[in-house]
This record gives sequence, structure tokens and C-alpha cells, in this order.
Amino acid sequence: MDINEIMNRAKAAQARATASLHEMEEKSEELAASSSPKSPAPPQDSANREAEQQAANAQRQVEILGQLFDTQTMAQMAANQEQLQQMMEQRVAEAASASTEAVMNQLFGEDMGVLAAALETLSLEAECEEFGLDSENEDNDVLYTLLDETMARLETLPEPASAEYGRDTALWGQFGILLSGIVSTLNDHSLDGLDVEEHVPVLEQQVLSLVRRSWGIDGRGALLETIRYLSQGGYTERYRFYCEAESPEELMTGEEDSDEREGVVRAWEFAQHYKQQYSPAFMTGWDVGRAAMLARWGSYLGWITPEEARGILWDLAQRAAQDLGGWREFAQSYLFGGLMWKLLCNSPAAGYLGYLSDAATALLMGKDDGSGGQWRDFSWPARRRLGFTL
Repeated sequence: MDINEIMNRAKAAQARATASLHEMEEKSEELAASSSPKSPAPPQDSANREAEQQAANAQRQVEILGQLFDTQTMAQMAANQEQLQQMMEQRVAEAASASTEAVMNQLFGEDMGVLAAALETLSLEAECEEFGLDSENEDNDVLYTLLDETMARLETLPEPASAEYGRDTALWGQFGILLSGIVSTLNDHSLDGLDVEEHVPVLEQQVLSLVRRSWGIDGRGALLETIRYLSQGGYTERYRFYCEAESPEELMTGEEDSDEREGVVRAWEFAQHYKQQYSPAFMTGWDVGRAAMLARWGSYLGWITPEEARGILWDLAQRAAQDLGGWREFAQSYLFGGLMWKLLCNSPAAGYLGYLSDAATALLMGKDDGSGGQWRDFSWPARRRLGFTL
């Protein structure tokens, strides 16, 4: 979709809105005319009489509308018409001046669990080319090397010293929000509070479409079920099963197609390769980060209350603080889980790891335009002493 098509769509929408307003005006005129007493047509030379009749019809139209709506409502209708016209002109102007990248960011979200929906619209070959890989030759060993190198780069980034949170609910609450940082950064969401975006219809529809398309979630029940899965098992347990399995066949039901079987084999090989280096708890960042994002999306869409979302984020924050030691380790955990997910889906993964790494870097270092750096400016909670409870 290019900028010209977007402009054409905006202009078409403006034309439809204008036509709708004209249609409403015509219907009002017809109503006024039908309610006025019929009289013989004025003579051709009686211009004054025709003008008087038109004025009477207009007055009658106002009277009819006045009977249907009060003065305030009629004033608001006029204001709405003017506002609609201004809004459409503004949208066309914005579309004309916006860069292609900015327009695409408005049209698409990023993730399929939590990113792939938008990434699938990109050229995967180009992504892998950027990282020196051919998407058709992403064998496991090559991806392991890429993962290890990327995680090593993250390890060199600075992060603030951990801090005691104690019973400060504000600190724990903001920490829970920042656990959604990678997905929020990729979707250009706010990290200043619980809401991911301002509550305007176009943004609400965009988030709704993202959650439906990426996760297949369409309401409260499915949202809570998915958050429960990620909180209580998720890929932490899946990685454990894959580490313990003697062969990939133990993990199959027999109903998989060839692509799914290959994905299981690749994920099992991944677990076998890393099981001596990383315990199942290292998957916590992948599970918790996505669950935190779902809690914020659910609150924004009204599927759960803000109080429920904060409660979920509180629980996720406790788990993250217990299993992981800082933002760098959290980011490494997220990449680790993301690669296993991609292997299980038997999908290209190099470009995906690059996107995750870029987001984590922006959170730890900030961006060139001065934005980002939310992890850099917020300490990870210090590990609690044994026996300490909140």
C-alpha cells in the first residue's frame, strides 16, 4: 500500500461523508416541502412570490427540525458538520505529509505472538540479508550463533543498579508496566502508564485488530485464559518438557503435518542444545513480557478493569523479580524464548531476533531522537531476602 493509495482512500472517505451530509440536507428539504401546504406553481414572471415561497419552506424546515431537536442539539449538529469537514481535510493533509514508514506504523501493529502480524508484511529475505543470513538457510546452528552473539551484545549495555522496592506499590506498578517494554516499543505504545494509547476510536480499533489478529483473542474470557497460561506455564513449562524428552517423537501427537513435525524437531534440538546452559526459569522473560502486554491491552480495550490489570501486573512483577536479575537478563530471556517460538513455528527467525534486540537496546540506551531509555531510567528490583514477604 503506497502513499497515493492512502490519500485516495482518505479523499474517498471525505467524498462519502460529504455525500451523506448532502443526502441528509435533501431529505430535510423534502420533509419540509411535504409538510408545507401545496399551492399552484407561481407564474414565470412572479420572482418575488417564488422567493417568498422558498423563504417560507426554509423557515418551515427550521421549525420541523426545531420540533425534533432542541436548540443546543441543532447547534451541535452544525458544529459537527463543520468539524467533520475540518477533520477529513486534516487527515488528507497528514497523509500527504507523512512518511511511508509513519503511515505504515499507523496501519499495522507488530507481533503475532507478540510481533509477527506486522513482520509478516515485511520482506523476510531482506531482514535476514541485513543480518548476513539467507532465510532459506537458517539452520539451527547458524541461529544459535546469532542468538549467542546478540545476547552477548546486550550483556555489554549499561543498566542501572538494582534497588529495593519494599512495599512501594507505585514502584512495583511501574515495573509491571515496563515488563511490556519490548512489545510496547515495537508498537510505539506509551510506557508512562497503564493505557497503551490515547482513547480515540482509530487507536482503539488498531489495538483491537492487533490483539485479534496476533493472538486470536476477542474478549475477556480468551484474554484471561491466555494470561493464565503464560503466568502458570507457558514456554517455561514447554521448554522443560522439550529438555526432558528423549526424542522429539515423545512430544508429538501424531496429528501434526510435515511442517509442524519439523518445527517440533527444531525446537527439541534447541532445548537439547541449551538445557545445560539455561534452566526453564530463563524463559520467564518471554512469558512475563507477553502476559504484561496482554494485561495492558485488555485494560485499554475494557475487557478487564484497570484494577484487575494492575493485579495481574503485580503478580507478573513478583515472578520476574524472583527469576531474573535485571533488564539485560530479561531482554536475553525474551530473545531466547522468541527463537524457540520461531523454531517451533518453523519460521525464519534472524530478522525477528534483530527487531527484539533493537527494541531492548532502545529501552536500555535510548534512541537517537532522545526517546526511549525507559529501562535505563528505572532500576530492576533487588532480589528479596529469604523469608521477606510483601
